[in-house]
Amino acid sequence: VEGHWHVDSGTTVLGREAAGPPEDGGVWATACRLVSEYEFADARILRGVYRTGSELLGRNMLLEARFFGLRFYLGVRVTGVLDTERDAGDGPERVWGWWYQTLDGHLEQGRLSYEVIKNLDTGLVTFRVAGYSRPAPIPSPVIRWGFWAFGRWTQQRFYRNIQARMTDLVRTSQQGRPLPAPQARPDG
Repeated sequence: VEGHWHVDSGTTVLGREAAGPPEDGGVWATACRLVSEYEFADARILRGVYRTGSELLGRNMLLEARFFGLRFYLGVRVTGVLDTERDAGDGPERVWGWWYQTLDGHLEQGRLSYEVIKNLDTGLVTFRVAGYSRPAPIPSPVIRWGFWAFGRWTQQRFYRNIQARMTDLVRTSQQGRPLPAPQARPDG
């Protein structure tokens, strides 16, 4: 494979539940719902558009990336769903999540995964994002230069932003305040 791949991962603590299986309406369940609906993404940076009611595995999504007034439309497909318990170094975990891969025409090539993890011994609930990517062939020299200059910075900003947003959304929900309603369609 030609080209340098960026490998990224980050984990943020969302909260804590009692030890044992996830609680109905608890931190883990709330985070799973937010991840399943792609609500962790800040629409000022990236919005995911898909057919509601479609199966998660195999779902095609159109991502609308926004950068200084410009919009880029990027296709991805959900190619894996994870719903399991696994042994980790610090105890058993309950994990739910999914990943998508980029489609032709995307500015990048790669895969990105999102996982909600509950440590069953401690009750700690975390959100993990991980992926690998590299620039895709971009025919336009202007867009190619712009992606070279700002793409990695924007990508890392997205990772930081979704982790902070997930923490805020889960906290808001756990305090009994309503979450923002998902937007049914893109602007215009």
